[in-house]
Amino acid sequence: MLGIPLLWLGLRWFERVNVYFPSRRMEGDPGLLGLDFTDLRLPSGTSGTVHAWFVPLRPESPVVIFCHGNAGNISHRMDKLFILRRAGAAMILFDYRGYGLSPGRPDEQGTYQDAEAAHRWLVEDKRVPPERIIVHGESLGGAVAMELALRQKVGGLILESTFTSIVEIGRRLFPFLPIKLLARWHYDNLAKVKKVSVPILVMHSPQDDVVPFDMGRRLYEAAPEPKTFVELTGSHNEGFLDAGPAYEEALAQFFSRLKLRD
Repeated sequence: MLGIPLLWLGLRWFERVNVYFPSRRMEGDPGLLGLDFTDLRLPSGTSGTVHAWFVPLRPESPVVIFCHGNAGNISHRMDKLFILRRAGAAMILFDYRGYGLSPGRPDEQGTYQDAEAAHRWLVEDKRVPPERIIVHGESLGGAVAMELALRQKVGGLILESTFTSIVEIGRRLFPFLPIKLLARWHYDNLAKVKKVSVPILVMHSPQDDVVPFDMGRRLYEAAPEPKTFVELTGSHNEGFLDAGPAYEEALAQFFSRLKLRD
């Protein structure tokens, strides 16, 4: 009988380390790269505070809330920061609870609350009109961005290398296990994307070695108009770099179309 509890605990541990892979080590900040920024501690639910950086651009620029993937922390997203700035956006980058300098432990509802903390600061403290806020999520961050776009008013949504759901990912990796019964966190993006009411940009690479390309296509197909799909090249973590100028151009065009809608 002891084997069943041990198996259950083992599956729980395996789920946590594969869904969340945080790093506490900070590798720098935007100031070291010559960028003006504000270091923030934002109130967020039961975790206490969330650590974030606000990197401004022009007063009229769209502002991206950047929801990163399941590994590392915001200090590992400097490449994305530079590209998004060149594409014409200011940014707020935040770490989920348990990542970087944000206290606590990550879980599904907690990551949603942390994104809401960034949105609340932009709207209430910076007085950014919600129509100028674009929420951008990579991989796991796409699920967080999706939920934010449903909970709060934003001007647009970007899903990059995002899965349909944790349950489907688990089923593909472990077809012999009852994943739906075992999973604590679902991040059911395919069900949610149909309810999004803002323009959506979906980006995915056929060479993605973590999240299958067909998942990105299915999210796009299920999304309501207006929507755009951009095919990247390269691996899950490097596709935005391997795509070259096409990645930045897709972002700039998306921002431009949103500005025409204001």
